Amino acid sequence: MESQFNSTLLEKAVAELSKLPGIGKKTALRLALHLLRRDPEEAKSLGESIIEMREKISYCQECHNISEEEKCPICSDPRRDKSTVCVVENVKDVITIEATHQHHGLYHVLGGLISPLDGIGPSDLEIESLVNRVAEEKIEEVILALSPTIEGDTTNFYIYRKLSELPVKVTMLARGLSLGNELEYTDELTLGKSIQNRILFSDSYSGK
Repeated sequence: MESQFNSTLLEKAVAELSKLPGIGKKTALRLALHLLRRDPEEAKSLGESIIEMREKISYCQECHNISEEEKCPICSDPRRDKSTVCVVENVKDVITIEATHQHHGLYHVLGGLISPLDGIGPSDLEIESLVNRVAEEKIEEVILALSPTIEGDTTNFYIYRKLSELPVKVTMLARGLSLGNELEYTDELTLGKSIQNRILFSDSYSGK
């Protein structure tokens, strides 16, 4: 069958680009045509960097953040406060919080949030590994830095219950964040203040 773009190679490139999140067919076509107009070496460099990224970046064995080594630079940094762990949903949240320069401890990336409607339960996330870290390492505080959504609150409460038998302080971000907003869309100043003014999770739970 004849390609709608008069080129099967262009059509294949558009199809692959449109698989990326937030990229529709029109945007994919615009990007593909842009690459065609550029020097071939630029397209080659882009392709090679993506392949190298995919092949060489994995996940930290400690916190599940992205890393090129067994341990990520944050976990390996002797200047970080090893007694404090900030729990986040995904890698984007680590980047967002790091930009505030208000957290000097470690991280723990869950890889998602509990969401029964989407078929995501506690066993699908890195919750058990968090509990093991707290039980085995000298962690004094766990900061729950999840988005203030229904899924985030559900996950917060589940983790709080799992850690309740361990000698660790569990805190959460101050509610300066707008209800329902994802962490990555919060401005750095607001997020930084929420980290500074964090509160005990038990104080936020009305059913205590």
